[in-house]
Amino acid sequence: MFLAELWRYPVKSMGGETLPEAVLGGQGVPGDRLVHVEDERGRVVTARSRPRLLLHHGSIGPDGQARVDGRHWATPEVARDVEAAAGKDARLVRDDSLDRFDILPLLVATDGAIATLDVDRRRFRPNLLLGDVPGLAERGWEGKVLAVGDALVRLVSLRQRCIMVTFDPDDARQDKDVLFRVHDQLDGTLALNAEVIQPGRVRVGDRAEIRNG
Repeated sequence: MFLAELWRYPVKSMGGETLPEAVLGGQGVPGDRLVHVEDERGRVVTARSRPRLLLHHGSIGPDGQARVDGRHWATPEVARDVEAAAGKDARLVRDDSLDRFDILPLLVATDGAIATLDVDRRRFRPNLLLGDVPGLAERGWEGKVLAVGDALVRLVSLRQRCIMVTFDPDDARQDKDVLFRVHDQLDGTLALNAEVIQPGRVRVGDRAEIRNG
């Protein structure tokens, strides 16, 4: 088993970027979910209700700031794109708190479980994607520890999946059958909510193993 892919999503609900390596810490992958979309009432807006957000891509620039499609997140051009995707008066807001994560700072997915559904792995928005995992092995990992690179990650709970997985990451078209299959075949869960218990550097290709908690 090994670390096949490493992802971060600098702008919540937008496409993310792959990384060759990162130092995992208390807030997961550095630069993850730094910016989110709010509506005119200050409520967080996501691709669950505004799937066109998925058509834009977040990244981190050389200055450490989030970018949208290569542009600084606070530019007027980006503001117009966000309104077009999420509605009038929607805006981007920076958030450095732990509250910016839906559950925990990391989501760990496996190629084995995703393969049972035969859909694009990007629908599930993992931070760490583990390769060479047999079938549905992840379903027995709750409460265990993932050792990868120099880091230790506690696998806390299986992630309950929502309507967001029904949207194609390339064109935002909806296929409700994806969520139906997650519920029918996997009890509605796929991948694991996780937290870092020993910070450390991880690199794509690093060996990974599961240990008792």
